[in-house]
Amino acid sequence: MRHLQKRVIPVVLIALFAADGGAQQQSGRIILNPDVKAKRGLYPIAIAPASGSDSSVQQLVTDVQTFDLGVSSWFKPLDPRSFLADLKNEGMTIDPKKWADIGAFGVIKTKVSSGGGSVTLEFKLFEVDRGAVPVLEKTYKGSIGDARKLTHMWANDVVLYFTQEPGFFGSQIAFSSSKKINVMDFDGHGNYSLTKNDSINVLPSWSPTGRELAFTSYMRGTPDLYTVSPGGGRPKRISKFNGMNTGASFSPDGSKIALTLSKDGNPEIYVVSASDGTILKRLTENRFIDTSPAWSPDGSEIAFVSNREGSPQIFVMSADGSNQRRVTTVGSENQTPAWCPRKGTRMLAYTAKDDSSGKYDVITIDLTSGKLTRITQNQGNNEEPTWSPNGRVLAFYSVRAGGGAGIYLANADGTGEQRIVFKGEGRSPDWGPMVK
Repeated sequence: MRHLQKRVIPVVLIALFAADGGAQQQSGRIILNPDVKAKRGLYPIAIAPASGSDSSVQQLVTDVQTFDLGVSSWFKPLDPRSFLADLKNEGMTIDPKKWADIGAFGVIKTKVSSGGGSVTLEFKLFEVDRGAVPVLEKTYKGSIGDARKLTHMWANDVVLYFTQEPGFFGSQIAFSSSKKINVMDFDGHGNYSLTKNDSINVLPSWSPTGRELAFTSYMRGTPDLYTVSPGGGRPKRISKFNGMNTGASFSPDGSKIALTLSKDGNPEIYVVSASDGTILKRLTENRFIDTSPAWSPDGSEIAFVSNREGSPQIFVMSADGSNQRRVTTVGSENQTPAWCPRKGTRMLAYTAKDDSSGKYDVITIDLTSGKLTRITQNQGNNEEPTWSPNGRVLAFYSVRAGGGAGIYLANADGTGEQRIVFKGEGRSPDWGPMVK
């Protein structure tokens, strides 16, 4: 049965700026409001080319800011070709009128100072309506190799300033590629193989702290469950029952793992200890296939896939296995449920088969209202969604004509789509938490 053994973890609704209700005024500044249907689109922000003496770092810092804010679901970086300001004479300040004339609401200025292998990045954020006085200033120092990381920190500060929510820049995505478990930065950089053996390694799953990854491996000949530090090291086998030990999902407190075991003949969902694999509870018990568990952010529920009603569909149950009920009613095949981690929402993203085309697409369902939102359409096969740590953006695996296979990012209404550039196929992506 296609993908029935896959599992991913848990964006909800694109955040837009609006003058009439899409923003709030607080402490003399604009707070972007994601809960109001906006009329004016994303917040237009101008990211001026970084100044300084190291052109390569300047370009990197400018590119990273533009990418980060562009995929955040909040901002629209403006085309630098539209800039009217005299950037050289402006320096680290702004002429508000020149920026207002191109429609910028915000402007970012950056200065790069480097030498002796170290770099200092000075950032200033301006709100055009508030004049030439910066509303946010930060300076970060580190090695030249830290420039990307330091710029992610600044972009997170910008998101926090405007939204009072954390960003996700600097987080990592785990995935399987060429039989190995790989880890990369959310933007595709820093890609490395976590598993070194030549056996099949699949279905990575982050722990809530981001200090551990669970995955299924055939390194000892059978599909057993292992955990390993994202920094590497010797994997620890924690579940080795006969048959499958697959599709791990950590509980929010990290103490338990929900997974699929077939030790009794057919795939059923169990909860085991995250430390030693001891079975704590069996959650499903029937002659059908139950798999792909995904724990809700508050730990009270588990979504899973079952073919008990004839085809793979998404079900939800209480964490103790009670109150099992089907939540997908449209389409003949729905799989890989992933919970949105954002507080105040009860939303799943999942893979759905389009019965008319035979292709697979990413869908979200609001479990409170039942509303469905189609994230992808007419773009090849799109599968295995996973949520950003702040619940604003989705990553998913896609195979497209002419574009090959890879991992894409998109806002939860399907806009702002961007392919992550890296070498490798990128199956079963799982987006990890922000690690301090």
